[in-house]
Amino acid sequence: MNRRNFLIQIIFLLLFLVFPARVFAEEEILIGLIPEENIFTQMDRHRPLAAYLTKKLGTRVRFTILSRYGDVLDRFMSRKMDGAFFGVFTSVLAMEQLNAEPIVHPVNLDGSSAVQSYIFVRKDSNIQGVQDMKGKRIAFVDKATVTGYLYTLSFLRERGVQDPKVFFSDISFTGSHGSTIYAVLDGRADIGTAKSKIFHQLAKKEFSIKEELTILAKSREFPDSTLFLRKDLPPAIRLQIRDILLSMDKDAEGREVLKKLESMMFVEAKKSDFQPFFEIAQKAGIVVKTYKYK
Repeated sequence: MNRRNFLIQIIFLLLFLVFPARVFAEEEILIGLIPEENIFTQMDRHRPLAAYLTKKLGTRVRFTILSRYGDVLDRFMSRKMDGAFFGVFTSVLAMEQLNAEPIVHPVNLDGSSAVQSYIFVRKDSNIQGVQDMKGKRIAFVDKATVTGYLYTLSFLRERGVQDPKVFFSDISFTGSHGSTIYAVLDGRADIGTAKSKIFHQLAKKEFSIKEELTILAKSREFPDSTLFLRKDLPPAIRLQIRDILLSMDKDAEGREVLKKLESMMFVEAKKSDFQPFFEIAQKAGIVVKTYKYK
């Protein structure tokens, strides 16, 4: 080895020892998404936001969709993601079990920043209430979602159904709100429960949803998907991401990205936004701190 190559190796070794290893790695911020609908549609909707944040931050931002709602929480817990857009239930689990703090959530095009849980059936099913559901097939989304599971559990318990496994002939978990809606539409389930926002988004594209499905019950309102960032992310980056999202509606490029998300703007999220959840959890017999979502 000649003297020049030896000196170069020494310099690189000293740099590696003096500076953190992450200096040499590609910097990236990875944000998880819950699987609300068709993953290709969901990624198409969020890709412009990733590009916008990358441009504004000067650091690559990438979104990833996890296969299950609980997987988002697991990955966030193990620090394999820098942030995540949680649903109502996973937001509360993150706050209660990880002491995480909400950052922002989107405002819908109609000006609301809340969603509901819908319980729905086919119009030709002859199901008009809980008494008609006995022995039928029900499709939930995931045990870690309030709009796709917990609300319906509380609704049934209030009406005397203590054990859904005995009451229904079949219980399935589809993994996404869109899949649950189509399961009922296609006759693979008799009853479904899903997030109102996804129900209306799909109804705009699929005319038969509005024509062939009927909503039997609606929950009270809950905050929409909420962004959380890991606590050990540098404070300057956390603040920068929050400020970029909160000011998107004041920027022409940002407004175009918001249209893709079918949102009007982002607003600051607070822990108090989730208070309605705890009433539902109590009715459903759920203890949040010890709840097993798998």
